[in-house]
Amino acid sequence: MHRWLATLVGLAGSLLACTVAGQTLESVLSPGKVIQGHAKYEDDCRSCHVPLQRTGQEKLCMDCHKDVGQDVRNKQGFHGRMKPQACRTCHTEHRGRDARIAEFDQKTFDHAQTDYPLLDAHGKVECAKCHVTGKRWREAPLDCNACHSKDDVHKGSLGTKCADCHTEKAWKEVAKFDHNKTRFELTGKHIDTKCGDCHKNNRYRETPRTCLGCHKADDKHKGQFGDKCESCHVTRDWKTLTFNHDRDTKYALRGKHRTIKCDSCHKGNLYKDKLTSACVDCHKKDDKHKGTLGNECGKCHTERDWKEPGGFDHDTTKFPLLGKHAKTECKECHKSTVFKEAPSTCIGCHKKDDKHEGNLGELCADCHNEREWKETKKFDHDRTKFKLRGGHAAPKVKCDSCHKDLKSFRKTALECYACHKKDDKHQGQQGERCDQCHIDRDWKTTTFDHGRTDFPLTGRHITVDCKKCHETNRYKDAKRECYACHKKDDKHKLKFGEPCEKCHSTRDWKLWEFDHDKRTEYKLEGGHRRVACESCHMQPAPSGKLIGALSKACVACHRGDDAHDNEFGSRCERCHVVSNWKDIRARLSGESDPDHLAADGLSDSSDAGGKITSARMLGHASYFARRFAEPHGEWE
Repeated sequence: MHRWLATLVGLAGSLLACTVAGQTLESVLSPGKVIQGHAKYEDDCRSCHVPLQRTGQEKLCMDCHKDVGQDVRNKQGFHGRMKPQACRTCHTEHRGRDARIAEFDQKTFDHAQTDYPLLDAHGKVECAKCHVTGKRWREAPLDCNACHSKDDVHKGSLGTKCADCHTEKAWKEVAKFDHNKTRFELTGKHIDTKCGDCHKNNRYRETPRTCLGCHKADDKHKGQFGDKCESCHVTRDWKTLTFNHDRDTKYALRGKHRTIKCDSCHKGNLYKDKLTSACVDCHKKDDKHKGTLGNECGKCHTERDWKEPGGFDHDTTKFPLLGKHAKTECKECHKSTVFKEAPSTCIGCHKKDDKHEGNLGELCADCHNEREWKETKKFDHDRTKFKLRGGHAAPKVKCDSCHKDLKSFRKTALECYACHKKDDKHQGQQGERCDQCHIDRDWKTTTFDHGRTDFPLTGRHITVDCKKCHETNRYKDAKRECYACHKKDDKHKLKFGEPCEKCHSTRDWKLWEFDHDKRTEYKLEGGHRRVACESCHMQPAPSGKLIGALSKACVACHRGDDAHDNEFGSRCERCHVVSNWKDIRARLSGESDPDHLAADGLSDSSDAGGKITSARMLGHASYFARRFAEPHGEWE
């Protein structure tokens, strides 16, 4: 007990000494500096803390931060909607003057917990657009006009309650205003019309309600028909008229009269100038007869089409209209309004169409008919020396395709090349006897026998399209060497030269045969029979050669396999066999040296299979090393 009191007294003395030295008790017990905003309360702990009462701190915070306290009490704003908890849970003090104790993650912050949830387009706006630097977050304005005053095209004339018409989805989208509650109900096309089209300069209360107030520029009548546009027009479509001329007048509109414009007939004032109903009153300028046929236009013409002769029957004349004549306009034959002056012979009208220039006379009807001028009806070409067959008899082949001079049909050349020279894709390389390959049924159908050439087609070549080998129609330019066409198929990369036919055949490119034993000086034995060709032939063959130069010595291919590092020379076959590289011969090929072998204990040292046993390999190695170290170390 005395010891505890002594400790307490000592501590009090120390604190008193510190206080005397210029420090307060609070500064001694403080866990750290407070932020700059709280610095004036740093020496007065009771401004924020209640001794021996942890919960008392929240009340002191609310007393100082009154706006936050009011939010918590009213359960509004961000702090009022939060789950009740101590202020220090989020705002931890005593971390230094520059500490930011009100920091939060702007990206994950739920704005719906505030008094202003972000809806539609507001959800994509950056925080800094509404929360200005230097002001607290809660001080951001909540009314539209505070942020959108610059967007107010009405310039305040409609007040500041933007939400009465606009929504957060799109500023330009007016979603709530009901125009039908005004004195001008919107119908027809007016519903889809933009506000600014009628409300110029954003004037809403002074907008005119008469048609001409907005549509004066659309009045094609220029005031001729008055200002009561609604008596004829409707809001559904400006061009739709409700005026019924058949019902409301004594002149029923028929044919083309129904589609004609009003002012085409009503030139003067609609209500003062009366119109007559005679055709000539409106169509006097259209009278091509210049009055010679009288004023009763309706005898020949109809309202359906002014140019359509409706009443006149030409078959009652000496020249009944047949074929295309029935569709020909009157003026084509009747050059003047005195119709009887028109000629009745073909050449009288068709002289300019006579391509024969009079060479065949004037009896056009002997070959031509009224149905189609270019269609000949009587001429039989089979009576000539050149019967028309196949493609020559097709309707699309016109006479002038062969008969260039219509005045001398009998002198037309009969050879194919005379007409088809321009179609010769071979550029004269195949001669002028087109019929040797082509037929007259179809120019593209050929009967050419490739077996008559220097390159008869065999195997797979029979089914190959011509253009695969003949890249152009100059067929004789095609090369006959395999490599010319199969360069891309050469998997050997010219290691075996260009004469592919030495191994491959036309039956199938993948079928090949090469007898290495008969066609070369190097017979393949043992393991060599299973080795791929490219394993030995690795270099491209020189021009004109099948293969590149290649040594027959084992070491040329097996230098990398020489485990002796060339200690025993390059004659590998003296010891190794081609059936298996690891198999060693029992005796050296050629003459042996039994004295040397016996001296070294190497004679009769092989097993029953003829291979040198492992127990004698060291003796062999010693013997070989000594022999190769002597002059003329190579085996004879």
